Amino acid sequence: MPKLIKDRAVVDDAWTLVREGSIDELPVTPVIIPLGLWQQHRDALHERRDVGVWLAPSDDPDALAGDVSSLSLIAVDFPQFTDGRGYSTARLLREKYAFAGELRAIGDILRDQLYYLQECGFNAFAVRSDRDAAQALRGLDDFSDNYQATVARPLPLFRRRPEADRDVATQSS
Repeated sequence: MPKLIKDRAVVDDAWTLVREGSIDELPVTPVIIPLGLWQQHRDALHERRDVGVWLAPSDDPDALAGDVSSLSLIAVDFPQFTDGRGYSTARLLREKYAFAGELRAIGDILRDQLYYLQECGFNAFAVRSDRDAAQALRGLDDFSDNYQATVARPLPLFRRRPEADRDVATQSS
């Protein structure tokens, strides 16, 4: 069974990613299907609780606006590690649509991206099959903080700094 990083742990991936196909060919196991297939057969698939949807870089997350509360998993595809559109998609899903389920990065995912993907709202990462997920897990701790506001830390550093300074002064007294 393939490995996956989810919520800062390496776990078995119970989901099957379907890149293309028809509704008749879907496995019985939990499945992640393309947005187009979801849109064509939404009513029939909605009854299954083990269906996730994946978005291509060109897909508009608005297409899932009415479904985020009923989906337990949304995946965002990174066909090339240099394609950064998925970062914006993740942020929109978390902040604009309040998606609270598993948000998974799939495709050409490397250790160097994990910290930044996490800051945009991803909590699961399907690291490339030629890479070790346990090694990649360390990428989540490559940096200790960042200046800008993110999904993970909504206040930018300059807004958090006075609170941190106040806490240090209180501890010193």
